[in-house]
Order: sequence, then C-alpha cells, then structure tokens
Amino acid sequence: MEQQQLETMRHSCAHLVAAAVAELYPTAKFGVGPIVDNGFYYDIEFPANINEDDLLNIEKKAKHLVKQNLHYIRKEMPIDEAINFFDNLGQNYKVELLKDLKERGTTKMKEEELQDVGGSVENVSVYETGKFTDLCRGPHLESTKDIGAFKLVKLAGAYWRGSEKNKMLTRIYGVAFATQEELDNYLKMVEEAEKRDHRKVGKELELFIFSDLIGPGLPIYTPKGALVRQMIVDYSNELQKKIGYKVVHTPNMNKAELFKVSGHYDKYKEDMIMVKSHYSDEEYFLKPMNCPQHTQVYAAKIRSYKDLPIRIADFANLYRDERPGELNGLSRLRCFSQDDGHCFCREDQIEEEFSSVLNIIETALQTYGMKYWVRLSLRDPNQKEKYLGGDEIWGKAESMLENILKTKNVSYKKAEGEAAFYGPKMDLIAQDVLGREWQISTIQLDFNMPVRFGLTYVDKDGQEKNPVMIHRAIVGSPERFMSILIEHYGGAFPVWLAPVQVHFAPVSEKHLEGTVALANELEELGIRISIDADDETVGKKVRKAAGLKIPYIIIVGDKELSGEDWTVRVHGVEEQLKISKKDFVEKVLGQIKGRN
Repeated sequence: MEQQQLETMRHSCAHLVAAAVAELYPTAKFGVGPIVDNGFYYDIEFPANINEDDLLNIEKKAKHLVKQNLHYIRKEMPIDEAINFFDNLGQNYKVELLKDLKERGTTKMKEEELQDVGGSVENVSVYETGKFTDLCRGPHLESTKDIGAFKLVKLAGAYWRGSEKNKMLTRIYGVAFATQEELDNYLKMVEEAEKRDHRKVGKELELFIFSDLIGPGLPIYTPKGALVRQMIVDYSNELQKKIGYKVVHTPNMNKAELFKVSGHYDKYKEDMIMVKSHYSDEEYFLKPMNCPQHTQVYAAKIRSYKDLPIRIADFANLYRDERPGELNGLSRLRCFSQDDGHCFCREDQIEEEFSSVLNIIETALQTYGMKYWVRLSLRDPNQKEKYLGGDEIWGKAESMLENILKTKNVSYKKAEGEAAFYGPKMDLIAQDVLGREWQISTIQLDFNMPVRFGLTYVDKDGQEKNPVMIHRAIVGSPERFMSILIEHYGGAFPVWLAPVQVHFAPVSEKHLEGTVALANELEELGIRISIDADDETVGKKVRKAAGLKIPYIIIVGDKELSGEDWTVRVHGVEEQLKISKKDFVEKVLGQIKGRN
C-alpha cells in the first residue's frame, strides 16, 4: 500500500474509533483525531474516566463496525451551518475550531487541527460514518471494510489544543497497517523499543537525572552521562574541523531585536523563553537557535570575496519553551545544544560546501552504525505565507539544491512543507537498529537571512553582494542524539563511546591491590576502567557489571596477577575470550582509536 493510501486508511480508522466511542458513550465530546507515525490518535472528553478494559471494549466495537461495511459519506456545509450543527450536538470543541477558522482562517491553526477542520472561512466538509458525523477535510476510504489491521495501544492525557490552561482530554492512540502481518511486526518492534527506552536505560546506567527543583526538560548529566555527551560533541567537532569549521562562543540570551530582524520573533515567539532584566525595559530572550547570532560574527568586519567561505560552529546551550506534555526524556528538552554550523559563501561555492558537509555527515552515521536516506525538504506551495522570501528566491534555492543532489547521484525523496521557513534543505533521515526513522542531520540553503541582516562582501569587481548562508548540523542536538543512541545500542555502547570500557573484578580481597595496579596501567594508556572492590562473590560482581552493559569484564585472580592470559567476558557474547594482557590492551586501544 502506498504511503498516501496508508495515511488515508489511518485517518479513516481514527473516525471509525470515534464512531465506536459515540455508540458506547453518547455524551462524549470530540476534539481532534489526526494521523501520526504508524497510526492515529483521537482526543476525547469522556463522561467518566476510562481504563485499559474500556479501551479493549472500544476496539471491539470498532471492529464490529468494520464488519457492517459503513460508508464514509462526504458533505459540504456553509461554516455557519456547521457551527449550528455541532452546537446542537453539544460538540463544543468542534464549534470552537469552526469559530476560530471563521475568524482567523487556517494560518494560525496547527496541522492536527487542519486535518480535522480543513475547508475555508466559508465552507467546510463533514463525513458521516454510520450514525456518527465528524468534521474533517478528508479524504477517507470508501467503506470501513477497506480498513486493514489496527489496534488501540494506549491511553494518555492531553490538554485541549496543547495548552495547560485548557481541559485535560483523554487521548486514544491507535496503530494501523495494511496487513495483520505488518501490524504484528510493528507490535514486536514496539515491545523491543520499550525495553530500550532511553529514559529507563539511562536511569539504569546512571547517565542522567531530572530534578523537580530544577525544572522539567532541564537534564542533569552524571559523570558517565556527561562523558558520553561530550564524546558525541568532540566527534562532531573533530569532523567539522576537517572541513574548515571553527568554533565560536555566543551568549545564551540576546535582545528581541535580533530575532525581529531574522524573522524568528514573528514565527517562534511563543516557543521562546523571555528573560526579564531588573535594570532595563528591553525585551530579552534565551536563544532557541544560533543562526541569528552567527550573522553578527560575519557582520563584525568588512568581507571580501577572497575571505569566503567563512565557516563557524557553536555548541552553546539553546532554550525552547516546550509544553510540559511534550517533554520526553532527552528527546524533547527545554535546554539543549546543537552541533550547529553556518557557512557564509559565494554562490559558486555552494556545491563544494554541500559536498563536504554531506561527506562528514555520512562518515558520522557510518561510525554510529546507522543507515539513512536523503529527504529534499521544500516549502509548501499552498502556504507560501509561512515562509520568508518570494517565489524567485525559493525557485532558485530549491532548483539549486536539487541539482546538487542530481550532480552527486544522491537518491532522494521530495517532501513539500518540510523546508525551514527561510529556505529549502537536505535532511538525512537516520534509521536505528529497530528500523525507526529520525531526522537528525541537515544542510539548509538560505538566501533570505543575509539580506535581512544586510550582510555583504565586496566581489572582484568592487561591487557589494549578499553572501549565501548554509545552515548545517551533523547529528543535531547531542542530547537528543544521545537518547537515540541509547535506544539504538540498547545501552550497550561501542567501546569507544562506553563510559566504562573495562571492568575489573578481583576474586577476593587479597587480589585487590594487584587489581588496582593492573587497572592503573590501563587507565594511564587512556582506557576508562572501573573496579568492584566489594566483598561479594565473583558471580554477583559479574552480574552487576553485565547489568551496566560494560564492554569487557576481567576477573582477576592468582593466574592473572602472575602474568598468565586473561579470561575476558565480552558483553553480549557467551564464549569468554582468552587473551594476553598485551594483546587485549592493543585490541581495546584499536577499537577506541578506530571508533569501531
């Protein structure tokens, strides 16, 4: 089944579930029911709290409706008629959306609301599914019998329209696939993903914590976690240095005026955290991104065409005012950083710059053991008002970016509506070991921001020209990427990235002094070690270390201290490794240096 057909089926399944809820709970009030990755959700106000047993009953009723071969019948209504219709049904959430559409149009609505509303300020569409009528832009399947395999998987709380000022609704999540086999495979993957959940594994491995006194979305990294995070940062820095990027350091806050010039103020003000000074009435914000500040590095002096390209990078903390319900471990934070870089160049340098950045991104993803594909992210031609710049600039930027991909023989998929608001981009979509996709790496072409900030260089004929600005990230946010890696590896980091690489477990107290001496030798060579000095059995020491997913565990007894070969337990491998100390050290150092 093609993706568009699959999305139509999932959207139809959301309406099917709503129809089932309407039969079981006639006074239920319906919010929105959009599609999401692998399925859908529907936000509903129930007359009383429901539980997992109720969820099973809803699923059973929905599957009963499938067998009734109910048709999805589309009807057009003038918006005032639709408001009256849903008002008479007592569906106040639908009424609110319709009134919002009538007063403000579609531009201020979220995507999940647009899926539900659609239409225009004059007319909207509704769909009948049996006795149930829902507001929706469609499209839908012809009949419920065309729905493939689906399952309702969980309940959650969700504030209406994402605001904690509004009523908490019950969100029903469902997954849907074309066949039962695809659904079964997905559910197995989800079961494995739950075992690998970075929030659970991160706690078990003592990598990071959150504190209510500090605040939600503001992580604290333990020594182990800080080490892993720093190694991700260091590797990105090592790669970008090879292609000429230099690290700058910029402040975490700045005047609102900077974001007004860049365009972020109008687009993202609600997602930015305001800072109040005791001594000034000026607006200040904690910065949500680095690019506006990097324009000021460029603007600090007169530039010649000979100076270009100028490449700078920044690991400063960034801040976004995420809603509490959207925060998710390290995956969604209020404070994070990015391996963020910007290149200011001439148009004739664009292709070379894109190629060099693409090469280091490919190197990084290969090192981390992740497959990927390339998405060409373009603006939505039907919502041009959401983007900076006119048709000429966008046409030029999009065709230039696509030509680069074609010239390099890079396979790609187009995605309208995924561009940054200032320009098109090339996104590398990484796949983890479970086949889940993550957008982490990006290269973006921007003709708009240099013009808005009046950035210029003097060309060889003495004329002033605007440079092109290339935005890029290698793995994006190190914090978010760390969460992805924890789940990708299941907490069993490769040797070079593991916070502890070799663990020593002395057989008894009399072997402790010799164990410490051996461990110190390895530590001086640059190997990260730990020692279990507790008065416990060897078996218990091994089980503890295995639970921490340490790559190598070495039991130290009389033979090991006398110079005989070591017996090494390798994480995830049943057969023990018999190896000399010299060969083992060379092996580990080789894995660290080669990042393999």
